[in-house]
Amino acid sequence: MDCNGDYVDSRSGVSNAQSMEDGVLRGDERCFKQVSPPRVGGSRNTSPMGRAGLRNTSPSRQKVVKTKPRGLDEETLTTFAKAVHTDIQMEDNIWAMLPEDLLYEILARVPPFMIFRLRSVCKRWYSLLQDSSFLKFHSRVPSHGPCLLTFWKNSQTPQCSVFSLPLKTWYRIPFTFLPQWAFWLVGSSGGLVCFSGLDGLTFKTLVCNPLTQTWRTLPSMHYNQQRQLIMVVDRPDRSFKLIATSDIYGDKSLPTEVYDSKLDSWSIHQIMPAVNLCSSKMAYCDSRLYLETLSPLGLMMYRIDTGHWEHIPAKFPRSLLDGYLVAGTQKRLFLVGRIGLYSTLQSMRIWELDHGKIMWVELSRMPPKYFRVLLRLSAERFECFGQDNLICFTSWNQGKGLLFDVDKKVWSWIGGCALQSYNSQVCFYEPRFDASIY
Repeated sequence: MDCNGDYVDSRSGVSNAQSMEDGVLRGDERCFKQVSPPRVGGSRNTSPMGRAGLRNTSPSRQKVVKTKPRGLDEETLTTFAKAVHTDIQMEDNIWAMLPEDLLYEILARVPPFMIFRLRSVCKRWYSLLQDSSFLKFHSRVPSHGPCLLTFWKNSQTPQCSVFSLPLKTWYRIPFTFLPQWAFWLVGSSGGLVCFSGLDGLTFKTLVCNPLTQTWRTLPSMHYNQQRQLIMVVDRPDRSFKLIATSDIYGDKSLPTEVYDSKLDSWSIHQIMPAVNLCSSKMAYCDSRLYLETLSPLGLMMYRIDTGHWEHIPAKFPRSLLDGYLVAGTQKRLFLVGRIGLYSTLQSMRIWELDHGKIMWVELSRMPPKYFRVLLRLSAERFECFGQDNLICFTSWNQGKGLLFDVDKKVWSWIGGCALQSYNSQVCFYEPRFDASIY
């Protein structure tokens, strides 16, 4: 059954509710395209021109589908046009003679979520994900683009859905391959997703690639307690690191530990100086980790190359009630927070750190119409995270997210049932088949 109670055909992986046409997800019909996990052995006799093939969408039949998530005003309408595909008769004898390197070059540029449907064409394409030549081409092509990954548990069963911003579509990814721990989402980087949690009374950390359905448990830390973690992937080096700061309850007496996938071990570094943290939320950019502090006022910065902490005396904007650090591209570091006086919220604002003057410079303010919808109550909590100069806001019981493009200064809503679960956890995600857990 899908989220609307419609039956999902496990053979095709696509909902029988015909609310998605040619890759378009209507804003107030909340269902997913299923991404089937890799199977072992066998293949299906599925023609490329079958259900997953082309449709007759000539210009004369083209129409515009307006999507309006429930509860939004007219200004938030988003219009998606159905893609126009020219009907082409594919000659089997020509495509069969396509050189292998050219074939892999083409397939490597197909959106990752579509690869699962193509793998049913033949045995040769079915083995794509284990083919080193395909993965080599895939690693060279530009990224598919930013996605939102949401993770939650439904009756103790892990659920995961991904919203592709380029395709404007939700995809369901099976997540039953993970162990039955009490774990939570740490974050994502370079195609890998990190979770931490408790296996009984033991604190554990695992890293997985949702597309290839591979995962592994990392070795225990020297001080194996529930820690604040952040993951960083180095794609050119084909490695990743995890940084563990204070424990989850704010104990700052623990030393900083760093996991290196190449060494498959944790190393101990400097203890964070005694500070009063504003938030446990961390941001990583330009090989530096940042944390907000109240005493001393400003930021604590951890340099991963030296393994030492430094204090940055960047004073926070006046009347800031709460704030989140968000990493942008290159050296850009953003501060997102609510401004208010006498417990009355006034606005949500975004600042950028001027590294030279060591001060926060205001970039933008959330328009009042979005602010009222996102935070109906002054005490309502919100979450904020970013990637590639995109900042996403979510709040409890809203059922939608708000996306802000820092460069274009554009605000837009993202709807879908994956954002409606009260216990859902969200992060940006870059889908990649070549992201290795080792």
